Amino acid sequence: MATQITMPQMGFDMTEGTIASWLKKEGDPVAKGEPIAEIETDKTTIQVESFSSGVLRRILAQAGQKVPVGQVIGIIADPDEQIEGAQPSAPPQPASQPAPDAPKSNGAAQTESRTQPDAASSQVVNEGRIIATPVARRLAEERGIDLRYVKGTGPDGRITKADVEAFVPPPPTPEPVGKPLGSPILKTPEPAPQPAPVAQAAAPPAAPGATQPLTRMRQTIAARMVASKQQVPHFYITVAVEMDAALALRAQINESLKPEGIKVSVNDMVIRAVALALRRFPNMNAAFTPEGIEMRDYVNVASAVTVEGGLVTVTVRDTDKKTLKQISQEMTALAERARSNKMQPGDVGGQTFTISNLGMYNVENFIAIVNQPDAGILAVATAAPTPVVRNGEIVIRTVMNMTLSGDHRLTDGAEGAQFINEIKRLLENPWSLVL
Repeated sequence: MATQITMPQMGFDMTEGTIASWLKKEGDPVAKGEPIAEIETDKTTIQVESFSSGVLRRILAQAGQKVPVGQVIGIIADPDEQIEGAQPSAPPQPASQPAPDAPKSNGAAQTESRTQPDAASSQVVNEGRIIATPVARRLAEERGIDLRYVKGTGPDGRITKADVEAFVPPPPTPEPVGKPLGSPILKTPEPAPQPAPVAQAAAPPAAPGATQPLTRMRQTIAARMVASKQQVPHFYITVAVEMDAALALRAQINESLKPEGIKVSVNDMVIRAVALALRRFPNMNAAFTPEGIEMRDYVNVASAVTVEGGLVTVTVRDTDKKTLKQISQEMTALAERARSNKMQPGDVGGQTFTISNLGMYNVENFIAIVNQPDAGILAVATAAPTPVVRNGEIVIRTVMNMTLSGDHRLTDGAEGAQFINEIKRLLENPWSLVL
């Protein structure tokens, strides 16, 4: 039976995505679970996997097209199966009207129902003779490559991500006498620079006083954070957690898991503690909606991951039902996919609570902005040796500060205090995390 591939939803506020590239072409065999397309969202690039085996019979949205969430982009079927009504989409055209509101779905929905693609909702970057997909244009900008000198292999000569990655700059040519300086063939005649390390921010402006254009990721982060600060009445609660027992248990756990190559992090322990605390405080697991408070019966804890030029929050689903070992394995895989731009549907979005951990940056304390529509977010600082008073004496303990940012529309200070102190209790009595 034919299976329709639809544009996945990577977050509650995602309404459309861009087809970055097809990893298969029409007529190619496809195995269940095999990546078949790359989708570019505001903050990352994800791979869509096939939910069934067969042949990619139709591609209904071409590289460079913007497609609403839930709309069909391709069809997988048996080689000789009759497919009624499925026609390839027209070549991408500039959008003349706004795309209609898109239905929301969770993950990469591939269903039997059919939705015709809207060619008007797609748009390919086209400046003069240059036709390139959005992801190719962004990659070229990051590497300082002038697209006028890149040969496109896509439809109608469109430049794709693969074309930019394969581009080799020509050697610099001598400047004629009298020719003004500053007119290289590329933005720079040197080979394309490598992307900055993951933990670094985007490159600074080329010249002092210049304005650096906002990337799509920074535009998205800016819009979401401004909306949250404007719409959510935040309150903040900070506690200090003694982590000596948790660190000692972590060392024992990692020693036992060493043959499997698994290493539990402090953040994994915090994720587990938060998930267990959310069971006891359902208001902290709720969502604010215009219709009322949505009491969610599942616990999905998200954690912020630093990527080039910004951050994304990846989600461990059904977190309260998973062991520390399982959480560690999932977080390791999620972070690796996020940093290598190989995220899958379901990696982000759908969270019920978020953790932002800056412990690796020697941070004593900080506050985070609520990730709407959740009730709160937990900011986790560095665990460091600290003098504390015990029985009238000063002793050294490993102390980690945590700050809860709460949405006052969903919960109150007293409940928030009880919730964060439950997380503290679990971390200071860490066997409760493994029993």
